Amino acid sequence: QVQLVESGGGLVQAGGSLRLSCVASGRTSSIADMGWFRQAPGKEREFVARKGWSGDTTYSADSVKGRFTISRDNVKNTMYLQMNSLKPEDTAVYYCAARLRNSPKYRYWGQGNQVTVSS
Repeated sequence: QVQLVESGGGLVQAGGSLRLSCVASGRTSSIADMGWFRQAPGKEREFVARKGWSGDTTYSADSVKGRFTISRDNVKNTMYLQMNSLKPEDTAVYYCAARLRNSPKYRYWGQGNQVTVSS
């Protein structure tokens, strides 16, 4: 089992920045990668970015490239999402998720964190 606890959401004006954190506990040695997803009201959950738990493989959605950066601190078992140049369309509940080795799916999810960007 892996437990994920998120923090760092909030309200910010357009053009501002926020950093989300996701602390993993439990079977962290079995994590292959962690990702960030978001769900806006009335929309399906969408992929934002992901990063390998070891190594530097990183992927980001086109909509956030150049603005959002995913990073990791293995000592603290924490994944971060630095969000810069925020836009109103970035408003959503953001979730972190963990995928274990030999698993194709993200099985473990954080509680979700509201990010609201005002125009």
